[in-house]
Amino acid sequence: MRFSTAALLACVAAATFGMAVPSFAAVTLKIGTVLPPEDPMGQGLEKFKEEVEAATGGDVKVTIFHNSQLGDTSEMIDQARAGASIGTITDVARLSSFVPSLAIMSAPFLFDTYEQADKFALSPDYLAWGDELKEKSDLVMLASNWYQGPRHLLTQKPISAPADLSGVRMRTIGAPVWIETIKAMGATPTPLPWAEVYPALQMGVIDGAEAQPTAITGAKLFEVIKDVTLTGHIQLVTALVISADSWDDISAENQAIVREKAVEAGRYASGLTIELGKASLEQVAASGVAVNSVDIAPFKEAVKGVYADLDLENEVKIVNQVLGR
Repeated sequence: MRFSTAALLACVAAATFGMAVPSFAAVTLKIGTVLPPEDPMGQGLEKFKEEVEAATGGDVKVTIFHNSQLGDTSEMIDQARAGASIGTITDVARLSSFVPSLAIMSAPFLFDTYEQADKFALSPDYLAWGDELKEKSDLVMLASNWYQGPRHLLTQKPISAPADLSGVRMRTIGAPVWIETIKAMGATPTPLPWAEVYPALQMGVIDGAEAQPTAITGAKLFEVIKDVTLTGHIQLVTALVISADSWDDISAENQAIVREKAVEAGRYASGLTIELGKASLEQVAASGVAVNSVDIAPFKEAVKGVYADLDLENEVKIVNQVLGR
C-alpha cells in the first residue's frame, strides 16, 4: 500500500503515543454495466480499471462486468446500497429519489452539447448534490460526466409531431423525469430493464423505445424497429457510482486517485460516444431502418411543463448560471 509523507509521520506518532492507526486493506470494486464491452461506456470502464490499478499500485482493483451480468442498473444500485462492493454506470435521474435536484441532469432539451454537461457535472453546485447523495443513499458518485449521447425515438412508424406518439407504448427509464418527459411528448411511458427491450419490441409488448445511437447498435435494436426519429430530447449523461461502504475502505490518498481517474475515463468514454455516434446511425440506416430528422420545436414546447411539474425550476436557473446563459 502507498503512503504519503504525512501518513508515515502519522504512523510514527501513533507508534510513539500508542494511538490506533486506520488500516486499509486492498479493495476490489466490481463495476457492472448493462451495455456490451464494445460500447463507449464499456471501453471507458476498462480504461478506468487499468489506470486505477496502476496508479494505486494494486491497492484498488477493479473487475468489470458487462451485459447485465450483475443485474439491471436498478438492481446493481440496490446491491451497492446494501453494502456489496459493487458499482455501476447509471443515469443520474435514478438517483433523484434520494437527492431530487439530481434529476436536472436528465431534464429534456437542457444541454445542447456534452461540453455543457461536463462543465455542469464538475461545478460546485452539482458536486454538493453528489456529497448529499452519500448521506442519503449510501452511494458515492465518483464522476457524473460519462456521456452516452442524445436520446432518439425508436418506433414502428414515422413520427413527425407529438400527436403521432399518441397511444405508443414507449420504453423509457423508470425515473420521474424520464417518465414525465415521454408522457409530455405524447407517448405512454413503459419502464423496462434494458435487457428486456429487444424481446419486448420483437413480441409487440411495447411499440417503441428511446435510446442513444451507440445503444441502438449495441443491442441490435435496428432488427426490431422500423423508424428512428432524431429528437435528441435528452442528452444522456450518466454517473459512475459505488457503494459507500467500499469507498470508506479506500484510503484518502487512493480515494483522490479513484475520483480523478473516474473523471478522466468519463471524458475518454464520452469522446468515443461522440466519435461513434454518427457511424452508429449510418449502420442503423444501412440496415433498412428509416432515420429521420424532425422539427423539434413542437417537442420542446410539449415538455416545457416538465420542469415545473417536478419542481426543477430552481435547478434550471443554477444550470444556466453555471453555463453563463
